[in-house]
Amino acid sequence: MAAKVTFLPDNKTLEARPGTTLLDAARRARVHIRTRCGGKAACLMCKVRVTENAGTGLAEPNRNEALKLGGLQQDGYRLACQAKITGPVTVLVPEDPLKSAIRRQLEKQEEEW
Repeated sequence: MAAKVTFLPDNKTLEARPGTTLLDAARRARVHIRTRCGGKAACLMCKVRVTENAGTGLAEPNRNEALKLGGLQQDGYRLACQAKITGPVTVLVPEDPLKSAIRRQLEKQEEEW
């Protein structure tokens, strides 16, 4: 049975089959999650954070993911390329650093006007 997956801050939701990775679900929902390694848990760029009151909805991290995340796992972070959906889940996708820098610069320019 499909599970509801929501990606914030885009607030995009889709139904995904159990066993699908968050990265694959995000691609289907047209939510951009940065990655350089192609989903091999090597670059750590696809970190997302599971929202506190969204339930887990994800399988336990495999050994490789747990080692890569270290202490970040206790703060709700997961690697989208490794985290497999088991039920309803809501995740927060961090803003792309370049997009963030551009947004801050535009906000600064608006304040100066």
